[in-house]
Amino acid sequence: MNNNFSEFNKLISNKLFFKKFLFAKLPSAFFAGLKVESFSETTAIVSVQQKWFNTNPFRSIYFAILTMAGEMSTGVLCMGNIYKRKPGISILVIEQRGVFHKKATGKILFTCNNGNKINNAVETAITTGNAISVECYSKGINSNNEMVAEFWVTWSFKERNNKAVPPAV
Repeated sequence: MNNNFSEFNKLISNKLFFKKFLFAKLPSAFFAGLKVESFSETTAIVSVQQKWFNTNPFRSIYFAILTMAGEMSTGVLCMGNIYKRKPGISILVIEQRGVFHKKATGKILFTCNNGNKINNAVETAITTGNAISVECYSKGINSNNEMVAEFWVTWSFKERNNKAVPPAV
């Protein structure tokens, strides 16, 4: 695992830091109300609560907000695995698929358990120097423990060119 993961975990678990990060870097996620509920080396849980701003005319959470929350549950695990890595690693979403099973109302929790899979991809990208892709899975569950949506997000990891500017986190 990334030796700096625990440092990233402290940052991402700090509610004030996370809100500032969202506001500065992902304002749509900030206004939609996305929150990291739980975060470890293997699992991330991101929530979204239905509210006026993210509701569609059918009185459920807008599909794009659900997609954003599903992607974020995979993305924070990716960010934790590349945080302060030497050499630096660039990441990019290269594919996203989603299936919506049920009207999304109330609070929805998106869970991704692919931390080990992501770490292996990052390690392979570093050791081989090649771009490595990994498909991550996130499922969205409502308060009645019913599946609302599923997302598959494919991330690409590649060792950063030394001349490139590292990302600010």
